[in-house]
This record gives sequence, structure tokens and C-alpha cells, in this order.
Amino acid sequence: MSVSPPPSHSEPQAAPALTLTDLSWSVGGATIVDRVTMHVATGEFIAVIGPNGAGKTSLFNLVSGLTRPTGGRILLGGTDVTTERPYQRTRRGLGRTFQTSSVFADLSVEENVDLAAQARAGGSHRFWRRAAAAGGLGTTEVLELVRLDHRRAATAGGLSHGDKRKLELALLLARGPELILLDEPMAGVSAGEVGELTAVIHAVQRERHCTVLMVEHHMEVLLDMADRLAVMHHGELLAFAAPETAMADPDVQAAYLGESL
Repeated sequence: MSVSPPPSHSEPQAAPALTLTDLSWSVGGATIVDRVTMHVATGEFIAVIGPNGAGKTSLFNLVSGLTRPTGGRILLGGTDVTTERPYQRTRRGLGRTFQTSSVFADLSVEENVDLAAQARAGGSHRFWRRAAAAGGLGTTEVLELVRLDHRRAATAGGLSHGDKRKLELALLLARGPELILLDEPMAGVSAGEVGELTAVIHAVQRERHCTVLMVEHHMEVLLDMADRLAVMHHGELLAFAAPETAMADPDVQAAYLGESL
């Protein structure tokens, strides 16, 4: 008597944290982002590299909803958000920093984070409890994670540029993001602060299990942190692979011969 093997009950695969399919953006006949397709797994650290004009920030603008694509689709955790507004994507767990620091300069570090937590909770006076329930962290936990607990009473406008970048991360963390876009976080940061800020970003990604996409020109930082490099060139995704594989790609080497990444 033959016996049939038991049916397979393999676990379903989780949807990628971010899926871009043929994502494009054109303005006045010029193509700025050209059919970018990318699947980013939950918890991955992706470094987006390329010279000025390669389309890196434009790609972030499309993912965060600041710009409406002229073609393609954007999925966050399997949900199509292509036509959603930025605040709707934020509610789905998307957080972003920009090249220019954006904090409430006249408020203390602690007050800045408290406001971010309150925004996460919808403005309720009971924001502390609701923010934690929604996946955010308390102010003390956030400030400890970004190594600013000792500056909690300091006025945000008086912080060094590196500490302002840490505070921006704290504001994101208070909202409980699952996917974070960091647009040149080291821009304007002194050489002495780069190592500390790098360690903070790495700790955030590791301890909060966030998915991170980061645009940065400090290649020595990226090669140590990134799971994969997304190499942009003239709006196209030239390579999307492990750092050593991407940097050894003949097309990448040919495209960037003589150009600084």
C-alpha cells in the first residue's frame, strides 16, 4: 500500500517592506527617474548611491509621496500607496529626514520629541500611552537610543549639526516608523561627528528592526552598514546588489569612471 507524503505547510512569505515596480518620473520631456524596480526586505539596510543628478532624492520624493510618479507602482508592506498622500504613507509607517535639518529650534530637545509623540497619538492629552501602544517609544527611550539623553533640556537650535541630525532621528522614532528614508544625514556634519552619527543610525536600524534606505556620499560609512547598494545613474537603477558585488559590476565601474560616488 502506497502512502502519500503529507501536504506541505510552508509559512507564507512576508511582503517586502518596499516594492517599486517600473517607477518613473518625467518633467517637461526629461526623465528624472527611469523605470526603477526594487524589492526591499523587512529589516534591510539599503544605501542609495550616485553622483549629483542621478535621481536619488527624486526617488525618495516619489517613495514618500512628495512627488506623483508618471509611471509605475509603489507598495509599502504589500499595500499599493502610489496615489496616497505623504501623511497617509506616514500613518503606514514611513518616516523620512531631509538634507536640511528640520527641528523646532526654540524648543528643548525633550519638547521636540514630546511633540512628535503627540502627533503620533493624534493630539490626545494621553499621547504618551497611545504613542507607545501604536509602536512609538517614550521620550526617554528615544533620547537614550540616539545618545541625546544628556542634552534633553538643551535648546534644539543650539545643538551641533550632528546632534540636530540625531534629534531628527529621535522625532522619527517617536512616531514608530517601520521604513525610514535618510537623505544625506551626514551633510554638513563635522568629521569628528560622523562616526558617532553612524553608530546611532546603525543602532536604530538594529534595535528597532527598521528598514532603512539612506542616500549618502560617505562611501566608507555605507560599505560598512549596507546590506545592498542601489546604484543610480541618469535616473536608472544601474545595480542593486551586495556592496562588493555592486562595486565590482563592470557597468557600475564604466558609468562612474572618473566620477565621485
